[in-house]
Amino acid sequence: MSTPAATTPPPEPARVPRQIPLIIGNEGCERFGFYGMRNILTAFLVSSLLLYLPESERGPEAKEIFHTFVIGVYFFPLLGGWIADRLLGKYRTIFWLSLVYCLGFVFLSIFDTSKPGFYTGLLLIALGSGGIKPCVAAFVGDQFDQTNKHLARVVFDAFYWIINFGSFFASLLMPIFLRSFGAKIAFGVPGALMFIATLLLWIGRKRYVMVPPAPRDPNSFLHVSMTALKSGTPGMALAILGLVVGLGALIAAPKIGFVIGACVALVAVIAFGGAGVWMQLEGARGRHPDEAIEGVRSVLRVLVLFTLVTPFWSLFDQKASTWVLQGDAMTKPSWFQSSQMQALNPALVMILIPLNNLVVYPALRRFGYEPTALRRMTAGIALSGVAWIIVGTLQVLMDRGNALSITWQILPYAFLTLGEVLVSATGLEFAYSQAPLSMKGALMSFWNLSVTIGNLWVLVVNAGVKNTAVTNAIKSTGFGVTAFQMFFFAVFAFVAALCFGLYAMRYKLADHYRRA
Repeated sequence: MSTPAATTPPPEPARVPRQIPLIIGNEGCERFGFYGMRNILTAFLVSSLLLYLPESERGPEAKEIFHTFVIGVYFFPLLGGWIADRLLGKYRTIFWLSLVYCLGFVFLSIFDTSKPGFYTGLLLIALGSGGIKPCVAAFVGDQFDQTNKHLARVVFDAFYWIINFGSFFASLLMPIFLRSFGAKIAFGVPGALMFIATLLLWIGRKRYVMVPPAPRDPNSFLHVSMTALKSGTPGMALAILGLVVGLGALIAAPKIGFVIGACVALVAVIAFGGAGVWMQLEGARGRHPDEAIEGVRSVLRVLVLFTLVTPFWSLFDQKASTWVLQGDAMTKPSWFQSSQMQALNPALVMILIPLNNLVVYPALRRFGYEPTALRRMTAGIALSGVAWIIVGTLQVLMDRGNALSITWQILPYAFLTLGEVLVSATGLEFAYSQAPLSMKGALMSFWNLSVTIGNLWVLVVNAGVKNTAVTNAIKSTGFGVTAFQMFFFAVFAFVAALCFGLYAMRYKLADHYRRA
């Protein structure tokens, strides 16, 4: 009589790691702090810090300061990603830069009447917020392995949802605090939330999966790239050309502005250097493992996509500057502040993320259409262009003497927010999944750098319309300067969406989640 074969117990179902709620709680508080400050910045500058300027100059100056700050926020991820990947690891980088972040809020609250003190606070917040930005998203990804990676997308959506939960209440309440209690309280409350965020992070320090910083790697992205450049003359010549262009931009900085010059220099070095590496990458084969060479190739391919996302950010971030200034000229109740319209963005995000995941995407799949990450991002960039066509039309009507209610901005906010959900929430998970293990933080930094470049386009366009010849040319079209800029950015987004979609059709996805 044979004995029955032993049955293997079924594997336990994959679960979301128990430390994830602490990270998400930390992110919610930090985002309340950041957006609470960011969304009243333009209003504060126009109504308080820039009162010494003629009234007609306050709006453009506030817009320039705002976008310069945003450029800093999304430039410092390069530094934070490098520190996390090479020196401190993600947790310690997040913790120590969070303390710098808190100090920045202290400066904003104390020096609300001092330009040097206030700008120092903005610099500290840009360093803290930007430095931790690539680390937090990558830190979330580190908590997953091959056994539960399918849950990562859900958690990244929850991560993005909590960002907007914090942003919603910050956008709704902080304009009221600024009007009713003044700048010290309005900037102090977000600072208190940032302190709570840091405390939550510290509480979970013994629960996290800590992926150590990578040791000095002779096969790193930089080393492989340098080997490739040295393997031939054309690629090296292209990289040197990038350095020359970058140096020229820095030399021209006194005329075009330091921020514009520095950003153009960075773009030139990355673009020309990356193109040189791509041309001669096979020249590194034999001196580096095939895996390292393919890793560099993967990063360069992703950077092309990130470049095509930059126009989206140039449109999206102007909702806190250009759209606020437009709202100031619209009719609204006396108790309502135009900066409060920004609360509509996170409120719609919290609705659209579950709606897309539970209703829209499953419906598309039933019709045989798979809404892949790249398809979603292509649609999102195009939808941002639609939003700016609408807001530009509103501006034309206002320029012709029509009094419009601020409620008309709801429609462009809806299109822009849907575009944001398709681009930003998707891009977080996509960037992490495409990054080789040794440079996840660095590639997430490049994702954030795309926001810097997007805001660079805003500064460049704003600088252009200060030129009398450009202004006269715009007037000859029959449009006002602001309306013309709005339509220009819409076309910019449509062109980017077309290029992104065409490139995405040939893009081969990678899978770089860590093994269990």
